Amino acid sequence: MENNPALCKAIEKAIAASPQQRISFANYMELALYHPQHGYYTTGAGKIGGAGDFVTSPHLCADFGELLAEQFVNIWEIMGQKAPFHLLEMGAGQGLIAGDVLAYLQRQYPDLFEIVEYTIVEKSPAMKQYQQRRLTQWANRLHWRTWEEIAPESIVGCCFSNELVDALPVHQFLLENGQLKEIYVTTDFDSSFIEIAAEPSTPRIAEYFALTGIELLPRDAGATHLYPDGYRSEVNLAALDWLEKVAGCLKKGYLLTIDYGYPAQRYYSPQRHKGTLQCYYQHWHHDNPYIYVGKQDITAHVNFTALESQGEFCGLERVGFIQQGLFLMALGLGDRIAALSTTPGINISTALQRREVLHGLMNPTGLGGFGVLIQSKGLSEGEQKQILKGLKMPNS
Repeated sequence: MENNPALCKAIEKAIAASPQQRISFANYMELALYHPQHGYYTTGAGKIGGAGDFVTSPHLCADFGELLAEQFVNIWEIMGQKAPFHLLEMGAGQGLIAGDVLAYLQRQYPDLFEIVEYTIVEKSPAMKQYQQRRLTQWANRLHWRTWEEIAPESIVGCCFSNELVDALPVHQFLLENGQLKEIYVTTDFDSSFIEIAAEPSTPRIAEYFALTGIELLPRDAGATHLYPDGYRSEVNLAALDWLEKVAGCLKKGYLLTIDYGYPAQRYYSPQRHKGTLQCYYQHWHHDNPYIYVGKQDITAHVNFTALESQGEFCGLERVGFIQQGLFLMALGLGDRIAALSTTPGINISTALQRREVLHGLMNPTGLGGFGVLIQSKGLSEGEQKQILKGLKMPNS
């Protein structure tokens, strides 16, 4: 299988330099995706989209970003239309959402556009350069910052991400002979990457299950094991660290996390005994992270219960959780679909094509089935009582 030779050498070097000639799967995934020179996300932004390895909601049409903008306007209104109003996007991909949101605000909500401060936090240098080239016309409204450059409790507005958390490096674990083991990566005699199971690298892995209310192993000797021997899945400690950073920067407002995933009980269902790790290479998905090294995306589903519980520890309040399809419908997606039949001058072929694209955003078996977790911080009692537009059910 075709790998990135320079990246493989870098991973081999990291393994050789480690005390036991092994690295955690989380370290392997971090290097595979984010190595400063050779990682999957570091070496180019053309891997996303129809000609790349996978597509995201904003690739289908501008409507996704425009409907998000409707939610941002609603948040601004709930918070008293004060200036400045911050939008903080984390992991902006090719910059599609930023461009669509700013264009829509300028066209439909100029009062908010004039005072909005849009910030992108982007880990990949290649993605950042791509975004800056794409978004040059918004230079006076848009800034790129590292977490270190954002002061604590300086954000008043809305922080958000779309398909970011699923790409954060995860630890993998295995239940073996009634014990919790962690998956490590080492090299074979022919320099290929192989896995071994050993004691967990950090007590945070076991603590993660206490955080999410999952009991992997029975407390009492002789009790029935709910999870079978050989059960394997993931723990996303990086997501907890990420959420702590976001909460620390947010003074007042909301956090929107859009991604694919499950609540903890469903995530760690005994029947899902191989976990959720997936790799994407030219729109082919599989579960082998040791092929196409540096040439494929590696992801794992999001444990939304972990984000909710960690949020509580970090001072965030749970506002709501909803499927993306319902969220976008509440923001006006249904109206846009209905308007196609009355749009002057639109031909049938164009209308049908656009209808299919819009339906793609709400398809419950695809993008529409993604979760939208909304959390808040620092809101007044009156602001807390107001229901966000995206959480309103029809006729509510």
